Amino acid sequence: MISSAEILQTIRMFDQQHLDIRTITMGISLLDCAHPDPRTACNKIYDKICRRAGHLVSTGEAIGKEFGIPIVNKRVAVTPVSLVAAASDTADYVPFAKALDKAAKTVGIDFIGGFSALVQKGFTSSDRKLIASIPEALATTDLVCSSVNVGSTKAGINMDAVAEMGRVIKSAADRTAAQGGFGCAKLVVFANAVEDNPFMAGAFHGPGEPECVINVGISGPGVVHHAVSQVPGQPFDVVAETIKKTAFRITRMGMLVAREASARLEVPFGIVDLSLAPTPAVGDSVARILEEMGLEVCGTHGTTAALALLNDAVKKGGVMASNHVGGLSGAFIPVSEDEGMIAAAAKGALGLDKLEAMTCVCSVGLDMIAVPGDTPAETIAAIIADEAAIGMVNAKTTAVRIIPAPGKTVGDTVEFGGLLGSAPVIPVHPFSSAPFIARGGRIPAPMQSLKN
Repeated sequence: MISSAEILQTIRMFDQQHLDIRTITMGISLLDCAHPDPRTACNKIYDKICRRAGHLVSTGEAIGKEFGIPIVNKRVAVTPVSLVAAASDTADYVPFAKALDKAAKTVGIDFIGGFSALVQKGFTSSDRKLIASIPEALATTDLVCSSVNVGSTKAGINMDAVAEMGRVIKSAADRTAAQGGFGCAKLVVFANAVEDNPFMAGAFHGPGEPECVINVGISGPGVVHHAVSQVPGQPFDVVAETIKKTAFRITRMGMLVAREASARLEVPFGIVDLSLAPTPAVGDSVARILEEMGLEVCGTHGTTAALALLNDAVKKGGVMASNHVGGLSGAFIPVSEDEGMIAAAAKGALGLDKLEAMTCVCSVGLDMIAVPGDTPAETIAAIIADEAAIGMVNAKTTAVRIIPAPGKTVGDTVEFGGLLGSAPVIPVHPFSSAPFIARGGRIPAPMQSLKN
């Protein structure tokens, strides 16, 4: 029997603590859309997305209304386009991005991910064409997101790809300079990318996934913050148990929505990603959870330990609640999308070095970080290499979503609006990494890769 207190507690989660389903993401395989004629391939891509995802938005809205659960985004992730477009006789992959964008607008979703390439061990000719097309693709579409996986624990790090992505990010920023370099907000560079991530901008539908699948990403930093505030001064054992129980409740709600969406759309249920995804709204911040544990400001000494506890407890609570936890599942630290992170960065308490340390113990990596517009491509590549090394050695997903904001310098702010928020421009080290990046080649996989 569910008590009235439990019902009221759940209502407070929605009304006062910003609990929501952050996204219902439909993964769609486009492998059967490959065709030697690029125009035919693009038409097949458009038709298949519209056919499969035509009722995604209306279904999500209906579920949200019936259950009283806010469902913020409805999204689609597709097979990495470098795999699909490889069959086409063309050097320009921008039309494929435009086909994705057109389909996304037709079905009414928020974003579509999968303009992607997997190059952790080397390039195919198709991978090179896609990567070369990224800046133009992101500048000429509205809803398309792109990602490139440059490293893995099994393969090591493709440093030629790392160097190229430094240049691509600079070009993407320049081509969207009027929007503060917004193109870079739709571009993620991964190590150990997962195939079932429902969150943008890094979502793609991996080749090991089914024909079509429903993945759900939940959120709830505000709920966790409230829970931690109820145990002031208590030992960390109590804090961890409190977070774990809270994550359990949040994940069960996500399971309800995922299974309902799966049944109504007649598409298999994949995973629940229980990542704590913040927003710029006050009361919906991962940074404020860490500060509630006793830190004066996020970024001070102790922040990495607090984040490690949070990430671990969230995962344990989620695994207790569902056998199908996947995606990234943990705590995100996107600077521009977290009100507390924005404040900490503006105070100078949170810089790139501390953020890098935090990524050793949390989900993903250096996310939505604005740096000066004149930052060299080699420096951006070196930042990517550092983050990929953390992922490679620790056998975890890491990523970089960095914006060299055109015309901006340290102390300025870049405004993106909506869930993407605003980012204070933070400094990078002034010392050159160019000779390091110029070496190219591949950083070998670590010893822990030899597990067979």
